[in-house]
Amino acid sequence: MKTLGVYTKDFSLYHDLLKVLKRRKIAYVSLFSPQDIPQRIGIILTAHAEFHDIKHKEAVAADAYDSLDHAVDVALRLLHGKEMYAKVFIGIDPGESPGVAIVGDDVLLHKTQVESPEKIVSLVKQYLREYPSIETMIRIGHGAIIIRNRIINSLIPLHIPIEIVDETKTTPSKQISRCEKDSEAAAAIALRSGGKVQMKLPLKPTRGAIKDIQRHSRQFTDGTFTISEKTAEDVLKGVLSLKEAVEKEKKPSKRL
Repeated sequence: MKTLGVYTKDFSLYHDLLKVLKRRKIAYVSLFSPQDIPQRIGIILTAHAEFHDIKHKEAVAADAYDSLDHAVDVALRLLHGKEMYAKVFIGIDPGESPGVAIVGDDVLLHKTQVESPEKIVSLVKQYLREYPSIETMIRIGHGAIIIRNRIINSLIPLHIPIEIVDETKTTPSKQISRCEKDSEAAAAIALRSGGKVQMKLPLKPTRGAIKDIQRHSRQFTDGTFTISEKTAEDVLKGVLSLKEAVEKEKKPSKRL
């Protein structure tokens, strides 16, 4: 199987590329010359200024993309010999910091966690550009109902089929970080079929969801403060982040 190579004299770029590859657990080989490249190297990640130094292998100028993750995604697609995938599934584990994963033709291509539900749309648009396919499907877990519905409503204008799937037992039980658990759950969700979304979904918070946000506000403040139910509703609807909600309600008490 072919492997990614990394060649650049730009120390900063080299360091940042290795950091991304190690974080994503992608195999690579560090190259010290653009000549005599091992046969097992399929694609080389390099700098734009050194792109033309590589004569006998296909290369990706990592610093020519909007992010190094984007460059690595392009390199992986080329490494797999994919101009177009037959099927791409984007899995989303809904929550305040959703996990997201993309599976192309049964291969896990990328998994990550985003800062907020509002970041999902831009990431999905990026995936659509980077992983063109004949058929694309978005699959989202059934939990965190209000946040889930916010995400779904934001994705409907993309005109990509969306399914809500049972996310039971998708979260790994092994001892890993919360970020990795959410992204691995998203990968599992991507591989499950579910019920198709036909229209925009309601954003009426349940009492349980409001209490859950209030609990998160106590955790956020180390048990010293709980936001009101009204402000918790605003967090659920995406009007405020949890941090903004806590700061908003704490301000009056500071004036006393």
